Amino acid sequence: MVDDDMTPVALGPAPWGSRLLGPAVEGAVRRRIRVQLLLTLPLIMANLVGVAVAIVLDVFVLPGPPVLTWSLVYLNFVAAPLYIALALLIGLVWGTRWGLRTLRWATDDERVPTEREQISAATVPRRLVVQQAVLWLAGMLILTPMYASVDPAFLPKFVLGTSFSAIVVCANSYLLAEFALRVVTARVLDAAPSRRRRGIGVFGRSVLMWIVGSATPVALLMVVAVLALTGESVSTERLAVCVLSLGGATLVFGLLLMTQTLSATVAPIRGVRNALRRVENGALDVAVTVYDGTELGELQSGFNRMVSGLRERERLRDLFGRHVGHDVATAALARNPGLGGEELEAAALFVDITGSTTMAATRPAPEIVSILNRFFEIVVDEVERHGGLVNKFEGDAALAVFGAPAPIPDPPGAALAAARAICERISATTEFDAGIGVAAGSVVAGNVGAHSRYEFTVIGDAVNEAARLCELAKQDPARLLASAAAVLCADPSEQTRWTLGESVTLRGRVQPTRLARP
Repeated sequence: MVDDDMTPVALGPAPWGSRLLGPAVEGAVRRRIRVQLLLTLPLIMANLVGVAVAIVLDVFVLPGPPVLTWSLVYLNFVAAPLYIALALLIGLVWGTRWGLRTLRWATDDERVPTEREQISAATVPRRLVVQQAVLWLAGMLILTPMYASVDPAFLPKFVLGTSFSAIVVCANSYLLAEFALRVVTARVLDAAPSRRRRGIGVFGRSVLMWIVGSATPVALLMVVAVLALTGESVSTERLAVCVLSLGGATLVFGLLLMTQTLSATVAPIRGVRNALRRVENGALDVAVTVYDGTELGELQSGFNRMVSGLRERERLRDLFGRHVGHDVATAALARNPGLGGEELEAAALFVDITGSTTMAATRPAPEIVSILNRFFEIVVDEVERHGGLVNKFEGDAALAVFGAPAPIPDPPGAALAAARAICERISATTEFDAGIGVAAGSVVAGNVGAHSRYEFTVIGDAVNEAARLCELAKQDPARLLASAAAVLCADPSEQTRWTLGESVTLRGRVQPTRLARP
């Protein structure tokens, strides 16, 4: 059962799929620093690794004139390092300043991003990749002609090596940026739930992984083979080095990109799976954080909508049960209810406050309502504890049924025991007094009304007899009267708690009823 005011809570210590991204409850400043570090440091490391790969390819792997010569000392140890350092600094300042300006709104947890801010935040990974691609392209356009001026044979060598490294770095950077910005993406998707698709998609990630992990190294190998076939002096040893090096790069970078891609794909699925386990265990106060801008984000938001619907259904079911009784609600949900009823043996308990007219005339309405609530709380508590159903509240009276709609082993005994318990608890209070009547016999239980509006009710002589006994009990010192027929039908252990008395003809009845008192 779900409380009406329940607020769904995010799952676990890693709502964004990784503990590196921090907990759900974290200060705005600390979260901004965390995101900035996760965005800056891995990108710098990716570019440094890319530079190292480009150097290895150009110096030791790809065929062509040797790079480590005295004629290239200035280029190797001054021009190239100077541009690399300058490019890293430009990329750091450019990306950091632009990123902080674009994501300034994210430092305020209460701020809802505007449409323009949402679009800008969604394009951050792509724009960071473009910035890095521009710097790598600039490096190739500046350094390659400088080396080619010494020997034109350097041109294909440096173009191939730099292009391979640039592709690997840009692809890796995109996945790193998507990961670091999950917190921001979650805010964007929460502000614009109708537009979930804000990334390259699962298919796009898979294609990206194939391009970097397989297509680029294989294409580079094919270019080397073409150069060898077109007359370039490529020795067997050099060709073997190319094959082994690029094959190793394929294994290493392919594994790296596959790990990143699968991690980005599995994290949302794992979060939904863990949430489903909690829902299976009956917890409906759960929600997953929607931080993925692909089809997986639609899966996350779809899960949240499903759980929201379940909470609403459980709330309606609970309200339905409180209005008609949980047994009636369960029976209605278990089968398709319709008009009509069935005849069965049951017991009826009728309870009514004495002096309610005087009470209503002498006390304010709020006090009357409070008294009735405390009275009905006793009645409902004892009736349900003994397996019965409070079928109706009629002003200051209530009708309870035992044996319908859910059968119980001893309906008369349960009704009599509940009546005694109610009488004892009412006698212990001075706020109100009540008469109680109990009868048992054959009744018709079912739905009465129209097809568009009906309710469960119990009709029969036992119900009328219980109501008349309740009227008579208001003037009886015991305040509780039962029919002898109900007592004789009860379990022997309950019969011993009752004394049979005189016979009376109740109002509206022809046959006399023998009374029984506790």
